[in-house]
Amino acid sequence: MNETQIRTYQTKDVVRFRKTAEAFGGLSNMAPGFPVVVLGHRIRTSEALYQACRFPHLPEVQRIILGEGSPMTAKMRSKPYRNQSRPDWDGVRVKVMKWCLRVKLIYNWQKFSQLLLSTGNRPIVEDSRKDSYWGAMPQDDDTLNGQNVLGRLLMDLRIRLQDDPDALRSVSPLPIQKFCLFDEPIPVIALPLDQDDASIRSHDEKPAQRAFL
Repeated sequence: MNETQIRTYQTKDVVRFRKTAEAFGGLSNMAPGFPVVVLGHRIRTSEALYQACRFPHLPEVQRIILGEGSPMTAKMRSKPYRNQSRPDWDGVRVKVMKWCLRVKLIYNWQKFSQLLLSTGNRPIVEDSRKDSYWGAMPQDDDTLNGQNVLGRLLMDLRIRLQDDPDALRSVSPLPIQKFCLFDEPIPVIALPLDQDDASIRSHDEKPAQRAFL
């Protein structure tokens, strides 16, 4: 993916999301109702998981982030530690985001796959007033302008879901140094083909970690 390329989208032609309560708000990493499980720890949102991945060498910071009740608060709690992000963060963050989306799909298969497929083949754009990297910003001529990296990752995931959904039922850990949660290496994450979202909610849970959900 060429992350530096600026794209322009016609607002009328796209599926866009900004607020999580909107029709396509579930595409946002901030959306509630899409919990995931990593190493038995239940985590409220893909945003919290993404932020925790900044700090594999700081498990206590991961714990602070994942202990927050809302994804925005989890993001805000990470800010004082940003200068301690893993040293290769800028180079791996898109890969980490892609992995987080895969985990979100696995643990919310019916709900998230149906939402993605309902977008058809239209461009998916995160409509943002201030972030032209992960999203695209509205312009006066009824266009959206930006790199839209998150939207493009979602479109890539949609194509793979259309072509070979069963191949998305598992995701390998990223081949990067210290890909860990609470000092434990993150393993392959996979669910049986017949697993539904209700059973996913209780899969491999460590009761002591209920606070993360």
